[in-house]
Order: sequence, then structure tokens, then C-alpha cells
Amino acid sequence: MRIKGYHLLPAAVLSAVLPFGSIAGAQDYPAKPVKIITQGAAGSGPDVIARLVAEERGRHWRQQVLIVNQPGGGGVMAARAASAADPDGYTLYIPTVTSFVIMPGVQRKLPFDMMRDFTQIGFVAETPMMIGVSPAMGVGTLKAFIELSQKRPGSLFYAANNRGSFPHLTGELFRNQTNADVTFVPYAGAAAGLQDLMGGRIAMIVESVGALTGATQGSSVKPLGVASARRLPNLPDIPTVAETVPGFEAVGWFVLSAPAKVPAEIVRKVNQDLNKIVAQPEVAQKLLALGAYVRAMGPEETTTFINDQERVWRPLVRHIGLASE
Repeated sequence: MRIKGYHLLPAAVLSAVLPFGSIAGAQDYPAKPVKIITQGAAGSGPDVIARLVAEERGRHWRQQVLIVNQPGGGGVMAARAASAADPDGYTLYIPTVTSFVIMPGVQRKLPFDMMRDFTQIGFVAETPMMIGVSPAMGVGTLKAFIELSQKRPGSLFYAANNRGSFPHLTGELFRNQTNADVTFVPYAGAAAGLQDLMGGRIAMIVESVGALTGATQGSSVKPLGVASARRLPNLPDIPTVAETVPGFEAVGWFVLSAPAKVPAEIVRKVNQDLNKIVAQPEVAQKLLALGAYVRAMGPEETTTFINDQERVWRPLVRHIGLASE
């Protein structure tokens, strides 16, 4: 299904992307168990995607799929394990935006290079950020909130996930591009931030669309903007941040990668299957529940996309003092 430029795909169907790749030929892969490495702990976004892939293994691969959770070090543990794996197609890796634009900027002495040591297979899903405020603020637009913050310098605070998280970077990009006078307060997760927002202790919150949609539908949060390139098909009444701040875009994302030097025929075939799966109409509702949106990309386009994202976010990592010396 294509809706206003988006292809919709839930993580559960990602499993269908993988079974038709080939090492020796189209009919041979996989001939043994496959590992999928995720940087997330159990229940995290990357883990959910990987485990839903594994659940489909019997129907598609008829091979065991082993989920390898490697949390720790802000993604370092997972990337190190994936980069050291044999490039035979039997180890795959689902990194996130933080692995490419935050981890290398914060930890400079890494034993791997995210672009050099991995082959990008394709784009899995993007998760747009959302900016919301307490209804008690009495503002109905992003422009009105920015103006209010400037009239009340030093008095308004915004919640986002821990310092150095992608929601935090989104909030700082928003501050830098609008001169909004809001101060960051770190929270361990969206639920804690929402509780303080509803209690009037926080004026604004920045989190993913998936984390905030329930609260916005329940009128606990007034959504002022989604940070996607265009309005979301399932939330058409919420304007984009870019309608107020031209060019503003902040989306988390997952890509499918493998160690460098994986045979090109595997990369091509897996990418082709991904792009076919993207358009399947029956996956739309599951995707909407995840707050994730898939765009078809080839391997080269995925690599270009990541490079473009690095140019946006790496300077911000340095500007707000996250980068290590």
C-alpha cells in the first residue's frame, strides 16, 4: 500500500525480506542457522524487529534464526560483534540512527568504522519524532509556543529521553533553529516525561510518534508538530514542524546491514525482496501500531541517506558537547 508517498510495513513482515538471498545460488540460502544482531535489550525497538523476523523463520527459511542481543556502550557492543563476523551472509545486523550519528561522535576511539566495516542492504523503517506540549500551556501552534518561550526566558523545560538520545538531539536541533527558550531535562523514558508533562512540571516533550500517539489521542498532550518530511497518513491533522520551521526533519530509523564484503548477490536479492514486501497492503495496520514508516531504498541509496544524516547530526553532537575528546 502506498499512502501519500509512504510505503507501510510492520516489523513483523521484515522477516519475509531475508529468506531468498543466495550465497552459492538463489536456492541455497540459508543452508544453516542465521544470526541477527541487535543493539537493543529485550523489548527495545531493534529487538522487537529482530524477534519478529525470527518468528517467521519456519515459514520462510526453514532454518533457525538466532537473535543475539548485544546491548551496551550505546551500540558499541553490537557493532563490534557484527563487524567481526564472517561476511558470508549468516550474520545480519539491525543498527539504528544512534549507531551512525551519535555513537561515533560520542566515542571516537572505536575499533570499527560504521561506514567502512558494514554493507548497507536496505532501509527498514523510520520513526518520526513529535513535539508536544501540555494543554495547560494554552498554545495551539508551534509558532505560538516558540513565541511564548521567548517571553518567559529560563522558565520552560522540555522532556526527552536520556542525554545523547535521538529525542534529545531533536530537541536541541529545534532550540537551535528556532531560538525557543526551553531547557532540556533528561528522562529515562517517555512514560516518565509524560507524567511530569501532565503534572505541569514540564512544558514540552520530544519523543517518537509511536511513544506519544496514545497520549495525544487521549488529550493528555497537545501535539504541535511531527518532524517528518510531510504529514503522516494516519495523523493528517498534525502539521509538520517544517511547516513552521522550513527544512526541519528528525526521524529515527533502522537499516538492515551486514559485515563488509558480503557477496553482492545477497545484498541485491535481500534488497529486492524488501522493496516488494514494502507495498503489501495487509501490513499497513500493523505498521501504524508501531509508529514506523518504511521507504523503499536500494543499497546505494541507503548509504547516501546515512551519509546525509551524518552531515546533519554529527555537528550538533559536537555543538552541544556530547563528543569525547
